[in-house]
Amino acid sequence: MSEFTKTPGWLDWYTGPSKPRFQVPAGAVDAHCHVFGPGAEFPYAPERKYTPCDASKAQLYALRDHLGFARNVVVQATCHGADNRAMVDALVHSGGKARGVATVKRSVTDEELQAMHDAGVRGVRFNFVKRLVDFTPKDELMEIAARIHKLGWHVVIYFEAVDLPELWDFFTALPTTVVVDHMGRPDVNKPVDGPEFELFLKFMRQHPNVWSKVSCPERLSVTGPKALNGEQNAYTDVIPFARRVVQEFPDRVLWGTDWPHPNLKDHMPDDGLLVDFIPHIATTPELQKKLLVDNPMRLYWPEEVTVED
Repeated sequence: MSEFTKTPGWLDWYTGPSKPRFQVPAGAVDAHCHVFGPGAEFPYAPERKYTPCDASKAQLYALRDHLGFARNVVVQATCHGADNRAMVDALVHSGGKARGVATVKRSVTDEELQAMHDAGVRGVRFNFVKRLVDFTPKDELMEIAARIHKLGWHVVIYFEAVDLPELWDFFTALPTTVVVDHMGRPDVNKPVDGPEFELFLKFMRQHPNVWSKVSCPERLSVTGPKALNGEQNAYTDVIPFARRVVQEFPDRVLWGTDWPHPNLKDHMPDDGLLVDFIPHIATTPELQKKLLVDNPMRLYWPEEVTVED
């Protein structure tokens, strides 16, 4: 019997996902996913804002194979706080097919950072979504960024569109490559050419070190339709936003499943149908290869990338 009781109303991940109709290119990377525990082996953090279902590395890698991906980038989930053991364990048991993004505190030692690097960690995540984490002073985050920069890591930032103006100066001062989760969570009720999303595009245009994940349409969608029951045109309200980013910044975009989809309140998507969302936003084989293979390999497995003359 687990000592952890799931948050009331918690939606477990979708079992028995469909086989995607869209065949991802060879070597494709699921560049944003998580592991949860299992809690009996890797306890959830005391300060967590939610208690999830268990979602193990074995289940994650089975999904990878089912969907046709070759590799994963496992991002530290907020329910584990700065205890990265579950994420690192997933990397160590991936046969070199996974890299990681950690959450660390100022107190982390150089030896601990090096051990994570050796396991496959290549970035740290700074979360600014107030309902998920408590505030961390920006001077502490900047100190961490300077330390991980020496290892060649990057910073992943998670924030909501409305907060970009107040965070702009901090984000643009970061010394590393900066990867934005889920396009900065745009409000897709607003126009794609409106001032709020235009500010995000300006952020990317003016700062060539900024990348974006064009993932999580199931979080951003307001009108759907949902990726369930064989739906081949899911989340049509999100498509113009993601397509715009892919087309303007084809060499700085990533995609991931976000499995096991923490904290979804409305529905739990079929991951096979989520993969079928990709050709709606990356509309040519060239764009699909950049999004799913070339870009994540350059960021997470640069030692395997051959530079073409």
